Amino acid sequence: MDELREKCPWDKKQTNESLRHLTIEETYELSDAILKNDPNEIKKELGDVMLHMVFYARIASENNQFDIADVLHSLCEKLIVRHPHIYGDVVAETEEKVKENWEQIKLKEGNKSVLSGVSKGTPSIVKAYRMQEKAAQVGFDWNTADQVWEKVEEELNELKRELGQTENKQKTQEEFGDLLFSLINLARKTGLNPDDALEYTNTKFIKRFTYIEAKAKELGKSLTEMSLEEMDIIWKEAKHKEE
Repeated sequence: MDELREKCPWDKKQTNESLRHLTIEETYELSDAILKNDPNEIKKELGDVMLHMVFYARIASENNQFDIADVLHSLCEKLIVRHPHIYGDVVAETEEKVKENWEQIKLKEGNKSVLSGVSKGTPSIVKAYRMQEKAAQVGFDWNTADQVWEKVEEELNELKRELGQTENKQKTQEEFGDLLFSLINLARKTGLNPDDALEYTNTKFIKRFTYIEAKAKELGKSLTEMSLEEMDIIWKEAKHKEE
């Protein structure tokens, strides 16, 4: 990185701001590799993400702010403080207790709210999951998944009523959001990750839809020339092949 920063025209120009969107893109590519369970791709994408971390640290060092060693030392210090059950005399024998301690320590460090650790820029599904998780760590949670399921049904019925009674788009949107939030809560309470679940479904949809496109091409038709019934038959064929 030192050599690239000094000799490469592109690397010389980069700033924190110019790298930001590229870092986000690389993180999503790592996420894709993880969902594919492809070790070689994970290794490759981890390298790309790591390159960005080194890049930011190099830029900071040029401004006499910090370097990569400072970053890692700071991380080690934080991990030691937040794991008193390993580096201190606190007892925490369960994952739940560890998370509870973690949130309490963060509040002592200056966080004004348990939720302050959730970035405003986090995608909505992930943000909802993390907020619910953090609230649960301090006891604000349903006792059972059955209680959450009842809440899902309640929110679904409220959305149905809103759709049938009014054209108030804002109110309908709020009810739809409430339903999504309760579904995310149900996923969390049953040990599922809603973002992973939706991404697997997205991948499945892409696979089946591209199968329809390929079949249409074999038949010498465009999708716009096919009826929904024809496409549905091919969709079911794609689904059957998966099974």
